[in-house]
Amino acid sequence: MFFLQVQDTAGISPLMFLGTLGMLTLAIGIVAFVIYHQRKVIRYNGELKRLEEEKQQILLNASIRFQEEERNRIAADLHDDAGPLLATARLYLNENLVNQEKAQQLQSIYSAKQIIDDAILLIRNISHSLMPPTLKNFGLESACTDLFQKISGSGSLNASARFHDYRTRLKVDQELLVFRIVQELVNNIIKHSNAGFVHLTQNNSGNNMYFRLHHDGAGIVQADFEKLNHSALGLGLKNIASRIRVLKGRIFFEIDHSHTYYKVTIEIPREPLI
Repeated sequence: MFFLQVQDTAGISPLMFLGTLGMLTLAIGIVAFVIYHQRKVIRYNGELKRLEEEKQQILLNASIRFQEEERNRIAADLHDDAGPLLATARLYLNENLVNQEKAQQLQSIYSAKQIIDDAILLIRNISHSLMPPTLKNFGLESACTDLFQKISGSGSLNASARFHDYRTRLKVDQELLVFRIVQELVNNIIKHSNAGFVHLTQNNSGNNMYFRLHHDGAGIVQADFEKLNHSALGLGLKNIASRIRVLKGRIFFEIDHSHTYYKVTIEIPREPLI
């Protein structure tokens, strides 16, 4: 009886050994797979981080280039236009003025005054390009409405703007950023899309404010926008992305399901930025 029991035990032991070995192999395989998967995830996250850093660097470089272009443009305007005007006015108001006949003195002063007035107008125009007076004095809604009325008045494009819920204004610097984004988008539409109409709307939803541009010309979708932001092309779009980042907002490019018009949506938080 005892002998038979030992025989049964000896017969079961190899099965138990194989089962244990199988479980151990499975456990080792699972651990190895988890380690491999975690390393793959870490590499993937590292690659994503690298691509995001590259994207941010591209946006930063685009912003710096844009600022440099603005500085160079302003410097060129002052040097090429304002400088010669003031130098000419100085010629009329030289030390020999007191020795001239009275009629000639009056003519010289009048000519100098006209030149100085032209210089003042030029400098005012340069100032307005940096901060549109309508935006500064009356806010974003008035500035956008004025912009679209001027575009529509040209007769080349049917343009309109409608603000549905802009009772609480953004800060002045935020309004300027939004206005420049809208301005850049509209300029791109005018230059490249061959659109017949462009329409801007504004509304609030939850804690966000939305600005939407619709047009019936040739446009881009989000994948195109992301691709251009990672390339050396599309400086204007990179400037838009840089401003969106400052606003802590998002921008979406899409085409309507009917493929009859494109839509660009700007989403920004309504709360004051810190």
